Amino acid sequence: MLLLGIDLGSSSVKASVIDGESGNCLATAFYPKDEMKIISKKPGWAEQEPETWWINLKAAIADCIRQLGDKKKNIGAIGISYQMHGLVVVDKNFKVLRPSIIWCDGRAVEYGEKAFKGIGKEFCLSHLLNSPGNFTATKLAWVKENEVDLYSKIHKILLPGDYFALRMTGVPLTTFSGLSEGIFWDFQNNKVSKELMDFFGFDTALLADPVPSFSLQGDLLKSVASELGLPEGIPVSYRAGDQPNNALSLNVLDPGEVAATAGTSGVIYGVTDQKKHEPQSRVNTFLHVNHSVSSPRSGVLLCISGTGILNSWLRRYTGSNLSYNEMNGLADTIKPGSEGLSILPFGNGAERMLGNRDTGARILGLNFNTHTNAHLFRAAQEGIVFSIRYGLDIMKETGIVPSVIRAGAANMFQSAVFREVLSCITGTEIDLYNTDGSVGAARGAGIGCGYYKSPKEAFAGLRTVGVTQPDKSKTAEYEEAYIKWNTLLKSI
Repeated sequence: MLLLGIDLGSSSVKASVIDGESGNCLATAFYPKDEMKIISKKPGWAEQEPETWWINLKAAIADCIRQLGDKKKNIGAIGISYQMHGLVVVDKNFKVLRPSIIWCDGRAVEYGEKAFKGIGKEFCLSHLLNSPGNFTATKLAWVKENEVDLYSKIHKILLPGDYFALRMTGVPLTTFSGLSEGIFWDFQNNKVSKELMDFFGFDTALLADPVPSFSLQGDLLKSVASELGLPEGIPVSYRAGDQPNNALSLNVLDPGEVAATAGTSGVIYGVTDQKKHEPQSRVNTFLHVNHSVSSPRSGVLLCISGTGILNSWLRRYTGSNLSYNEMNGLADTIKPGSEGLSILPFGNGAERMLGNRDTGARILGLNFNTHTNAHLFRAAQEGIVFSIRYGLDIMKETGIVPSVIRAGAANMFQSAVFREVLSCITGTEIDLYNTDGSVGAARGAGIGCGYYKSPKEAFAGLRTVGVTQPDKSKTAEYEEAYIKWNTLLKSI
């Protein structure tokens, strides 16, 4: 059996097909080749057209089919990973009513703050394990108040991955993990929070029915199979938000295990079996993909909105016209600390770990006679890692104290500088694996359809491709640079 995994990101849509028996990736493709457009009609807003996602999905699958040839007939299950917290609203005919309000959109912050006070801080933290914050529920509250006519036409609200599954199967469903991701879930009572729904005045009929992340969730419609060039009837058997899925792709399923990503945003994701919360709700807790009432598993998530997008911005606007590998090479020519240059990477909307403040990015200590593009590239990577260290210190309050961080060999983790700084400043080993979100979603599909009898079987072939240990000779330099960076952060 072949397994198809889809990863819907905010930059691109990636598809991969793996051989179920060996775990080897047989075909992979992503579209567009440049980053997908984010619509920002006002400062702090971020939207994308779901139809644009679908167009790029079709292109990625078509590319994979070209690579597979006749083997496409052996695809036996589909798994979906997607950008978290987005809001897609559809009418009774499943027509999309407006562009999706995506994860980095900041318009709903004040709605979350009102709910935090109105529902009660103690209840929110003990039952939701989060402040309502700037998540799917509060994005819907913004629509309810500001687009009244449109809100009255909503039949179902969906997460981005739910929308893909709906297009494929014709069935509107979500997952239990997805409900917690939207901050609809009461962890103590194991059900949708009546208190949150009542506070915002939401009808529970707006929510799609939940299913386990690993489960048979509908079959590929004949018309859609024809559109995608796939055999009809393939089951969709897994879906999860990108960060729980990234943890799955790295076989991070048990308490104490930690995964990381550093794409457009940066994330540390640690698994726990405890219902703990951080008092200021600067990190977030969601049901993990393998959660059950009898064997609870939650993921504690630290998200930094401005990470790889800073690197992307520098690439576009410094005039250097370099590849990321060339930028990484130049960064490696500069000593730790970037000769006094510091960058705060927070330029992609409100930052959860900063109390939902939108501080903007800052470049500090720039000397026209000393600093070059190479210094900028180095300082950007250091600033991103320092923000991760800042967040890890917060995560310790929930009991997440990693000794090893697992990551895919992609995005910022391709940089030796980035890995070295992260290992030194956190004192952890960094283990890299040759996997990504789309491959993880494919393995998830194999678990969900029953091809694999257990996650252990699904990840039997997973191997490390690199290990970075802390360099004790550089630790003091990085710690000094971090202290300076942290002082600058506290001053804004």
